[in-house]
Amino acid sequence: MSQAKKFLSQKAQEFLGSRKYANNLLDMMDAWEDCTEDCISTFEHVFTQLLKRGDMYMERNISLTEPESNPELIYKNWLRELYDEKFWDKLANAMDATSNAIQTQALTTAINLMVAEGNSPIDPVANVQHYFPVHRLKLIMMKLLSADKNNTALIERFQEVTGYSDVLFHTWRSLPTLTPKTQPPDFYIKNLLEFLKLLPLEVKKDAECLCGPQNAASEFKFDYAVAKKSLNKVWSRAIRWELTPELHKQILFVLIEKVMPHLEKPVLLLDFLMDSLDVQGPIGVLALQGMFVLVTKHNLEYPNIFTKLYSMFEPEIFHTKYKARLFYLADIFLTSTHLPEGLVAAFAKRLSRLTLVAPPEDILIILLFVGNLMMRHRGLKCLIDNPQNSQPSGVQLLTPSGAAGDPYLMEERDPLQSNAINSSLWEIKALQDHVLPSVATAARFIREPLPQVEYDLAGALERTSGQIFERELKKKVKDIMLTYERPTSMALPKNERLLQFWDLGTMS
Repeated sequence: MSQAKKFLSQKAQEFLGSRKYANNLLDMMDAWEDCTEDCISTFEHVFTQLLKRGDMYMERNISLTEPESNPELIYKNWLRELYDEKFWDKLANAMDATSNAIQTQALTTAINLMVAEGNSPIDPVANVQHYFPVHRLKLIMMKLLSADKNNTALIERFQEVTGYSDVLFHTWRSLPTLTPKTQPPDFYIKNLLEFLKLLPLEVKKDAECLCGPQNAASEFKFDYAVAKKSLNKVWSRAIRWELTPELHKQILFVLIEKVMPHLEKPVLLLDFLMDSLDVQGPIGVLALQGMFVLVTKHNLEYPNIFTKLYSMFEPEIFHTKYKARLFYLADIFLTSTHLPEGLVAAFAKRLSRLTLVAPPEDILIILLFVGNLMMRHRGLKCLIDNPQNSQPSGVQLLTPSGAAGDPYLMEERDPLQSNAINSSLWEIKALQDHVLPSVATAARFIREPLPQVEYDLAGALERTSGQIFERELKKKVKDIMLTYERPTSMALPKNERLLQFWDLGTMS
């Protein structure tokens, strides 16, 4: 045991054993400058015992002059001032320490004391069973939502107690009061988004209460309507903030994965999502998914959605981790058989052109995608039968404007004006001579009758190279036999052809 830990332990034991050692608490406070995890846990033990014993409990009907003549009340007032003003201030500062261990211990102690105070209040409450020290929870949340540093690790630790119905309810109810209306620092935004991502909006049926008796959970009811209202207040402010590209991407991810199903008026997101659609890369793809939800589930009409979708298929998409999401959404958007064939032909042609620069695994996805488009719109067979597709080699001279003699306008942003319907899929025919047999085989679908059942594009997206690699890493490695015969010496195995010319056994 270290000298400092031994000192604190002895002081704490004497203080809890007799009031004549009351000044030990001040000595311990003075030693806070050398704060460690042991120091924080010692204070936790001391104040937990004081709360359980009721040493800081005070009735409200005490007169203002009475404490001056009552030693007991003087002692309680002194303890409460140390606890409320000095100790909690030091504990909150410890959550900003540079040491991760001290931060974690400070957060753990703050939660444990919040629970102890909830079970043994220092002030009279109307209903002891349901009392929850919200002011302590707000202080913890203020530190988690720091404006000065990334608190992802602490927020993940706090998530461990959000499974309790009372903690989750009061957390949601307090969150709008801690969300500024004006532009906050980037660190705050990042912490808030991480908080929203990890904070559940509903509790399990058998969830317990963290504060109060164990049977309090049966009487305390988590109010989803309050949580939902709080979420909408927070979100209405968050989407008005100016965002860096990284925060813009993160807020869209949280919106789509967590927030959108609980919004009261999702249509109000239209301006935010439309502005996000104009941003290239993953931000535009995530915004597209949000627009898809508005179009399909909230009957929103957005006629330019296909133009936006069309413009996202650029060579750069193959170098982002959101490409699978884009292909998946595009496949859903183009599912309808009532779309104009000129529009669908533009997508089929643009995707075919991208196969010339796409990685092999993405070429296979594109071929399945184009195949599905042709199955849904049998009129696209003209892209195969076009005389331009009958050249012997299937390869044409590429120029800055595209392929010589190809009427398709690659630079045209409007798919209906790209003239794709008068072009052909000569790029896919060229892939039949690809160096990789898997790509060459897949490209031969255009010279065979199309099947009646669409290709499993979603399954193919799940089997991308990265996911295959991750899945292989999880497999158990088996012992691999390197030789059929156990070697008995330095000599070569029998029947080795080298032995016909060299006698290794005579070497010294």
